[in-house]
Amino acid sequence: MDLTLPQIWLVVGLVMLLAELVSVLLVFVFFAAGALLTSLLTSIGLLPSTESQILAFSAISLVSLLVLRKHARKLLERRSSPEYSEFTGETAMVIRDIPGNGEGRIYYRGAEWKAVSENHQNIPAGSKVVIKKTEGIVLIVEES
Repeated sequence: MDLTLPQIWLVVGLVMLLAELVSVLLVFVFFAAGALLTSLLTSIGLLPSTESQILAFSAISLVSLLVLRKHARKLLERRSSPEYSEFTGETAMVIRDIPGNGEGRIYYRGAEWKAVSENHQNIPAGSKVVIKKTEGIVLIVEES
């Protein structure tokens, strides 16, 4: 079975899309776009020679990579709003002293949590605190 040039470019584009699914680089998708667009342009007769097809593939891939990659990465990044936390504003009890520049423990929702003082003040055990934000599994608190 002989493949035509548009079919070869189509196969190259599909292979690049599969490579993008496996990788996390967000690069192969632009080469896939270049190959698929080159396949389309070749099939309608705008790129008759192999040299023009390679040039078009290279140009389309490079331009789309340079222009769109930054925007695509921003769209794909999972950015949570820094203001939102389901814990923010909730009250908890200090069960192990929170030193000004260290971690202590609070009791919140039936579990112990690591906590640090937002204002770098010592907070003794038994005090009530308000959760201001989270940083991973550490809760940033302020004495209430």
